[in-house]
Amino acid sequence: PRRAWRWGNLLVSFAHSVLAGLWALLSLWNSSELLGDIQDGYCVSGHLLVCFSSGYFIHDSLDIIMNHQSRSSWEYLVHHAMAISAFVSLIVTGRFLVAAMLLLLVEVSNIFLTARMLLKMSNVPSPALYELNKYVNLVMYFAFRLAPQAYLTWYFLRYVEVQGQGAFLMANLLLLDAMILMYFSRLLRSDFFPSLHKAPAGRDVDGEKFLID
Repeated sequence: PRRAWRWGNLLVSFAHSVLAGLWALLSLWNSSELLGDIQDGYCVSGHLLVCFSSGYFIHDSLDIIMNHQSRSSWEYLVHHAMAISAFVSLIVTGRFLVAAMLLLLVEVSNIFLTARMLLKMSNVPSPALYELNKYVNLVMYFAFRLAPQAYLTWYFLRYVEVQGQGAFLMANLLLLDAMILMYFSRLLRSDFFPSLHKAPAGRDVDGEKFLID
């Protein structure tokens, strides 16, 4: 049952990544002038995108909790709590929506990251597809996860006043920085330096939702 749940959960996550990733790309492409006003820029498409992704994070959190997977997926719950609280503040105030759109470019990377986990679970007979996805995933991780995150961190530290909503979002951003770097190190150890990766004995990897191995 847990393996079946994980398959369903990851497929929903994959669908959200495809929709939200392409939506973020198209919204920023069609409203590129908003990049000059990250704090107060606004477009309806971006607002709806943030609402849509907030709904997914709420759904995924409830799915994890109601299926008694909180212990094995606690990192996802922490991430989702940060995302939901930050996105709700953006939806209510209408500020920093462009920052959220930039952050949601990460969903383009998540397409390949989720595909990686699905391939590992499916035990694909030929490793060629996994190997191809491994390198594409690394490129996308840099382009759509690390690069936007680094730019937004620089922007917030330089231009955003550290009080009220700005302080709250900056704290979330810095915590997310730490999580992303930790998961990136796990990804490198698992896919590119397997000799450095040692899974604890007896651990049920299929029961873990997040990027552990």
